[in-house]
Amino acid sequence: MRTRGDTPVRIANCSGFYGDRLSAAKEMVEGGPIDFLTGDYLAELTLLILWKAKQRDPSAGYAVTFLRQLEDVLATCLQRGIRIVTNAGGLNPAGLAAKVRQLCDQLGLQARVAHIEGDDILAKIPELLARGERLTHMDTGRDFREAGIQPVAANAYLGAWGIVEALESGADIVICPRVTDASLVVGPAAWWYGWKRDDWDKLAGAVVAGHIIECGAQTTGGNYSFFQEVPGLENPGFPIAEVEPDGSSVITKHPGTGGLVSVGTVTAQLLYEIGDVRYANPDVIARFDTIRLEQEGPDRVRVTGVRGEPAPTTTKVCINYVGGYRNTMTFVLTGLDIEEKARVALDALFAKLGGREQFESVDIQLIRTDREDPPSNELASAMLRVTVKDRNPAKVGRAFSNAAVELALANYPGFYLTTPPTSEEAYGVYWPALVPQEAIEEVVVTDDGRRLPVGPRPSAAGSPVVVAAPELPPPPKGPTVRVPLGLVFGARSGDKGGNANVGVWARSDLGYAWLSHFLTVERFKELIPEARDLRVDRYDLPNLRALNFVVHGILGEGVAASTRQDPQAKSLGEYLRAKHVEMPAVLLADIPVPAA
Repeated sequence: MRTRGDTPVRIANCSGFYGDRLSAAKEMVEGGPIDFLTGDYLAELTLLILWKAKQRDPSAGYAVTFLRQLEDVLATCLQRGIRIVTNAGGLNPAGLAAKVRQLCDQLGLQARVAHIEGDDILAKIPELLARGERLTHMDTGRDFREAGIQPVAANAYLGAWGIVEALESGADIVICPRVTDASLVVGPAAWWYGWKRDDWDKLAGAVVAGHIIECGAQTTGGNYSFFQEVPGLENPGFPIAEVEPDGSSVITKHPGTGGLVSVGTVTAQLLYEIGDVRYANPDVIARFDTIRLEQEGPDRVRVTGVRGEPAPTTTKVCINYVGGYRNTMTFVLTGLDIEEKARVALDALFAKLGGREQFESVDIQLIRTDREDPPSNELASAMLRVTVKDRNPAKVGRAFSNAAVELALANYPGFYLTTPPTSEEAYGVYWPALVPQEAIEEVVVTDDGRRLPVGPRPSAAGSPVVVAAPELPPPPKGPTVRVPLGLVFGARSGDKGGNANVGVWARSDLGYAWLSHFLTVERFKELIPEARDLRVDRYDLPNLRALNFVVHGILGEGVAASTRQDPQAKSLGEYLRAKHVEMPAVLLADIPVPAA
């Protein structure tokens, strides 16, 4: 059993989302030596799912799958001194902590369990508004009070110091609510080495390590653009961050497991769901334009050079409110005259329903998956997705879907639907805002009922980090070829509320020199027509040979309310890679070689 301060501290991840591989916890505990087992279960959408669960059962509101994983590993973790830190507490960390204690009793084990409170600020919103806080929507600039919404949940993003306090109290298991994903690594590392709250560079390095491993196997080859390089992708191992005393780290995985840890897979994850180069956490601002990656050995990537700036004076709060009800029916249109068939279907559907104006929102998408002279029945078909929204559930429930079904024998030739008639479902709307750090009253609750306050962050004193622009070779010239962008360049995309980000990276300095010159915001909009009328920001990360694009509003009011076929923008990066462009033939040397 290792003791606190031994180097490096080995922090393993066993969950990247609520629903991830159940066996991962056991694999990480039994696959090799680790000091901490962490699991990330939360996202903006997950909080809404947990809220719905809590409406049905007030004792719910946490990630129940964590208990199943814990049962497999608890005895071994206690025996080996492996501490467990998770945000599976969700909206009810006290409830999950009680369940963990029950599990310990059932298994005849003794574990010290602490949980963290203070993220839930729903009851504080009237007070915050009364003292002048506007809770402005971070993306749209709308004023909270003027919007007239009634929130059902409001959870501030907590940082790492509650985790540190819980570990300091002797906890074997720390149950967190809505802490930032990276805090699950920052907290253990800061406690292990006794970092101070203004050790900005060390904290920033741990934030980067946490961001890299938070999404589980997405770092070890999952969802990787060049997936042909990844061996054993049918069951990739989960990642481990070996964090050093100075905040640098090595990202790796247990030996003998599937997947790949390379500069490419780590770069892809670094670009996932980020904005500008200043990556803000409650405890520090990590400068992503200072990260240096180096392949240290097989499945070992060293992360160094990360600089940190003082902690922000505000923290993000995830506010959710019920936007109304929705329903979707999808018509399949086959063969000739696709657009005419869509018009006939829509005219008949809304004639039955009394017109489109009967609904607060109507979204219609004709998805052309059909081909000319099709080689199969399926490839002759297109999809017509019709989504209606309204605050009146009766309008969008079976009255809507039954009307679609009633057209089956009385409309266009080849008519069929992808589902039987469906009922309405409530949807939530995500409202991101900022609140002052001092508005958060974070406490750690121990086994014996002690409530330990987590002190304030240091004042934001200090100078911003200045990063010198690196020298790049001139963009290559010469003969060009028209090929898919993704033949040479990788991409990773994801959601942040109503926005989406697309990170694009090169595999050589020459490739980046061309990419940074070629892929302007204007070119991005040409390649992604859905973004043409939206605000798009580009952020350059030459240290990673990468560009990051943030597309504002492409997901509407957020994942739960989005009517896009891909509401979390997971495929947006691959869509961009599929676009054909003219590029210098010399760049084809960067095409990856598939794994043997």
